[in-house]
Amino acid sequence: MKRILNNFNKYRYLLGELVRKDIKLKYRNSVLGLFWTMLEPLLTMIVLTIVFTSLMGRTTPHYPVYILCGRLLYSYFSNGTKLALKSIRRNSAMIRKVYVPKYIYPLSSTLSGFITFLISLIVLFAVAVVQNVKPTWHILEAIFPMLTLLLLTVGVGFILATLGVFFRDTEYLWGVILTLIMYASAIFYDPEKILKSSNAWILKYNPLFGIIQNFRNAVLGAPMNTKYFAYSAMFSVVTLIIGVFMFYKKQDKFVLYI
Repeated sequence: MKRILNNFNKYRYLLGELVRKDIKLKYRNSVLGLFWTMLEPLLTMIVLTIVFTSLMGRTTPHYPVYILCGRLLYSYFSNGTKLALKSIRRNSAMIRKVYVPKYIYPLSSTLSGFITFLISLIVLFAVAVVQNVKPTWHILEAIFPMLTLLLLTVGVGFILATLGVFFRDTEYLWGVILTLIMYASAIFYDPEKILKSSNAWILKYNPLFGIIQNFRNAVLGAPMNTKYFAYSAMFSVVTLIIGVFMFYKKQDKFVLYI
């Protein structure tokens, strides 16, 4: 463990540089640059709110805040895992020339996504003020689903980065799976009807649903659902262990396939 920590400390500067590079590349050639981190979820929220409230008659209280909570967390998970999946192949030239611990690449991809996610929370704060959502002490509990989401994204990112080297179809398959996860995370709709039906397992076994629900509860002043938190935290930690183990066992063969 000491050797691993020393090795991580040795390359932490490089990790920081890669995180900064990923953020710069994301908004390269964009006129608004990093401002898109806040503008994109805001525009998406406005469109979805118009569609679901005006056209479909949805009456969920503070619906713009409700939908923005789900959208921001799902977008981080989706973008972070997709960046991690491509990270090894995207840096293949560097990997062939210079020795750098390979875990740096998927880790920097997920961390850069987390930083842009934190910046995008400014939009959520502004919309909550406009919607007159009163903050309570439960807002402090938001840190738990956010950290759980980070662990889950890093863990899934390591798994996908490993699979993406050996199976190029992983990128396309993951895009389809992400669509299924989005609809199974109750981002746009009220989950109560599904939770009372025989299809409740679709939401209950999706750790991202529990993370989003607890984040919403914190923002809207409701107490944390401890069952959801325990399940999503345990799932995320196990996923991270599996991801790190897979990556460590296969990383020496990466150079033969990239």
